[in-house]
Amino acid sequence: MINLHSKKVVMVTGGTRGVGKAIAKRFAQEGCDLVLNFLRSRSQAEVTKKEIESQYGVNVHLVKCNVGDIENVRNLFLEIDETYGRLDVFINNAASGVLRPLMEIEESHWDWTLDINSKAYLFAAQEAAKRMSANNGGHIVAISSLGSTRVLPNYVAVGVSKAALEAITRYLAVELAPMGISVNAVSGGVIDTDALKHFPNREEMLASGAQNPAGAMVETTDIAEVVYFLCTPAAKMIRGQTIVVDGGMSLLV
Repeated sequence: MINLHSKKVVMVTGGTRGVGKAIAKRFAQEGCDLVLNFLRSRSQAEVTKKEIESQYGVNVHLVKCNVGDIENVRNLFLEIDETYGRLDVFINNAASGVLRPLMEIEESHWDWTLDINSKAYLFAAQEAAKRMSANNGGHIVAISSLGSTRVLPNYVAVGVSKAALEAITRYLAVELAPMGISVNAVSGGVIDTDALKHFPNREEMLASGAQNPAGAMVETTDIAEVVYFLCTPAAKMIRGQTIVVDGGMSLLV
């Protein structure tokens, strides 16, 4: 296999577990050095770092950062400058949110969810673009969810934030194209990660996850493969799109 990404630097927010970890490992497989952002568990982040470095022989730099704070985001990118001096791929994966019915959403719930899931993406993309434009371009991929276009129980804040993320993706794709930067999003179906544990109807979602035309649950590696593909020359004409990876589940609802 041609090593398309050797010597490249990839930053994944929320990159030490779940989907983010799978994405990080996929790029490490191609020889990329990594910056992995995390928020809570440094011990878990260190385990991921050691696992990837020992398995793939790449460098992994960990940065603890609440991406909902824009000053923290800017400092995160300054740390990338100091560590690697370049950035080629930015994966906007970090996500959070309050899962409550619409009538129970408070202003603090709304602000927290939108800050992390959409505002952080816009301002992080600005910082990423500055680095990429100085280095002949790059790739940005954001992780979305089916709730951006479909009504899911208790999902109003997260769903709206993901709809905003997809709109930002379209605008970034057009405005950053002259800098040689491609921008897309990937929307996954039901995936059994730590994030799913916060859903009150988790078991129901897991049961429905495999009831799709593909006949199986979406795995984190399925998302990672599509994200990786979007950062290869084969995807150069795909711009501003949200690629749905759900085994066809959204076709049935």
